[in-house]
Amino acid sequence: MTMKLIPKETAFLLLLTMLLVACSEEKIKASHDYFPLDSLMTKDQVGASNLPEEIAPVKAPFAMPEFKKPVFPDLTINIREKGAKEGELATRVIQEAIDEASAQGGGKVVVPAGKWKTGRISLKSNVNFHLEEGAELYFSGQLEDFRPAVFTRHEGVEVMSLGACIYAYQQENIAITGKGTLYGPEEGPVKEQMMTEDVTEKFVPIEKPVAERVYEGYDGASIFLPMFISPTDCKDVYIEGVTLERTAFWNIVPVYCDGVIIRGVTVNSVGIPRGDGIDIESSRNVLIEYSTLNNGDDCFTMKAGRGKDGIRVNKPTENVVVRYCLAKEGHGGITIGSETAGKINNLYIHDCVFDNTGVGIRFKTRRPRGGGGQNLYYERLRMNLRQTAFRWDMLGQELYVGDLAKRKPPRAVNDLTPKFKDITIKDILVETASTFVNINGIPESPLENLHMENVVVKDSRRFFNADDAKNLTFKHVEVTSQDSLMKFLDTRGVLFEDVVFHVPGGEIVTQIKGDLTDSIKFVDTQPEKPAAWEKPVYVNK
Repeated sequence: MTMKLIPKETAFLLLLTMLLVACSEEKIKASHDYFPLDSLMTKDQVGASNLPEEIAPVKAPFAMPEFKKPVFPDLTINIREKGAKEGELATRVIQEAIDEASAQGGGKVVVPAGKWKTGRISLKSNVNFHLEEGAELYFSGQLEDFRPAVFTRHEGVEVMSLGACIYAYQQENIAITGKGTLYGPEEGPVKEQMMTEDVTEKFVPIEKPVAERVYEGYDGASIFLPMFISPTDCKDVYIEGVTLERTAFWNIVPVYCDGVIIRGVTVNSVGIPRGDGIDIESSRNVLIEYSTLNNGDDCFTMKAGRGKDGIRVNKPTENVVVRYCLAKEGHGGITIGSETAGKINNLYIHDCVFDNTGVGIRFKTRRPRGGGGQNLYYERLRMNLRQTAFRWDMLGQELYVGDLAKRKPPRAVNDLTPKFKDITIKDILVETASTFVNINGIPESPLENLHMENVVVKDSRRFFNADDAKNLTFKHVEVTSQDSLMKFLDTRGVLFEDVVFHVPGGEIVTQIKGDLTDSIKFVDTQPEKPAAWEKPVYVNK
């Protein structure tokens, strides 16, 4: 074989060229490789099937308490030994066992393997309600098994009604544990007499004292559906391991609680229109981990009261951490709202997987409902979605709030004007979604201070829309979209820095509307910036 010798000068130039190309390629690769995608959890690593024995320390961007498993006295009461019989209504036996254990200082009430039937159960202080593996607890569908009415909160409005299948009021150190399964109310009056006349805040006369807002269902009157598990105004609540099926309404709903741990639960409610998974309602110091939700409505949801009644109560949901969880079927993987009157403060969700949910990260408010949220952090999430990846729906629908759902005219700001601000989203992988970003803010209360960093969207059918927002930063973002349209309406102070958009034709198409739209800036982006604007935009250098 004959080899041609290359002159030294030519070899040097060739080597230099190769190095420059390699450096250039490495620079491009580095600019796209914003965070190691393989560092994110997969669906096989999160959820109830991966629950560890111990609770690891919580690290959050805000102060959180130390979470520990509760301790109960050695007393154990087995409901079978107390006279409960399979197939027969065991409400009285179960309740007497709970009351007895609490009166003796606390202990464990055991539901053994078998099929058991009950009405509403009220947990008491220092009692661990434990369902052994193979235990199936079925709740009645008859109204008399949920009476008398108890104090509860329905969709953010305080009422006296059925409460929950497992209820507690002003108790401390309570738990629901085990590998058993609970089944929500069977068919019957409980479901048949649900209130359908109007939205809750219009149906309930909120000018009346709560004690007079009574809905027990006598003579065919409407009732509010019972939640599945709802400790109310309790301290130190622990829920672990159980599976929930066939709820009538929201599943796990701590209301006005302080110190809540929910871990290793499985919730199935697909096909149930309002079958939310876990709703944290005006509660604080909450840890949710290693849980699997498969729901007919939103999965993990933060709420804090609705409208004037929620503002009267004025209790926020705050200091909440959600980690190592799996959201499957559901309207939203993690949702705030739409009841936020007391505000949602200090939420941190990290290392979770949303697999086949609708929206990924979802924010909902309405003009007449007040509140909003701030200091909200989302980190290290893997999302495979049917709908929008990042969605702000702040106006709602006319069906529920009338003309207030219309964007214009702007309304005067008052205590019923909600506000979302100070949101950080980073280290996110979106495998697929219908839309990258869709923001529908409120003209008089725009979304404010959103920082999105290290986000990769592999496939998005539609691209970007922002109505009524300000101070948005997108840094180290790479999006592959089947659409190239970016829309801005009265949105200002937007920075795209070191972003890569893979769009049809390699060119972004923009639609700019609204007199307030201003200061939209592209720095080190690919494509560099839109080739043409529908109308001039003045960029502050």
